Amino acid sequence: MNNSRKSEAALLEQYRVALENVKNQPEIASEMEELNYNKDKISEGEQLLAETRAAYDFKKQEDDETTEASTAFKKEKEQLDILYRKHRKKAKVVFRKQPETLKKIGVVGTTPRAYTNWIETTRRFYNQTDQNIIDQLATIKITPKDITSGNMQIQEVENARAKYLKEVGESEDATKQKDAAFAKMEDWMRDFYAVADIALEDQPQLMEALGRKRKS
Repeated sequence: MNNSRKSEAALLEQYRVALENVKNQPEIASEMEELNYNKDKISEGEQLLAETRAAYDFKKQEDDETTEASTAFKKEKEQLDILYRKHRKKAKVVFRKQPETLKKIGVVGTTPRAYTNWIETTRRFYNQTDQNIIDQLATIKITPKDITSGNMQIQEVENARAKYLKEVGESEDATKQKDAAFAKMEDWMRDFYAVADIALEDQPQLMEALGRKRKS
């Protein structure tokens, strides 16, 4: 079978229709039964189809959860980024004549783009214990409460990212399960169609009821 151009949803529907019709159309059922595709054998295919459908649906569910977690992570990260940029700008003003302090709080050069470096930079800024720095930041309206809020937002970002990465892993695992289920199902259907080609050799029009185009 050449299924490379068919979507997984289309394949599931093709297989469902084939297994329904091989039971419900007496002519097909009779011919297939003669080649050992009886009710028990068809039930075997239906069970595989049910498992494949479940794996397919589970993968879709995991993808949706991953998308939701990604959106939540991006939202939390954006909130921290907005807060940090505002505070960073103020800190550059208050410490413009204190290069060592700017270095100490990580406000030198450009803001890192890579996540790991970026989150460490924000952590360095908000994880302040130097009272002198805290007092000077307060003069430009970066209060201890603002610093606490920054630390809390860092935690929110890290929690959201952890959840997102967890969902990514689960989605990847679901993909493996789904691919394995489809491979097993497709293998079974190859045999099914090979037998059907023989059973319905003299009635090729009936192959269309099994999801295969009539041979010219």
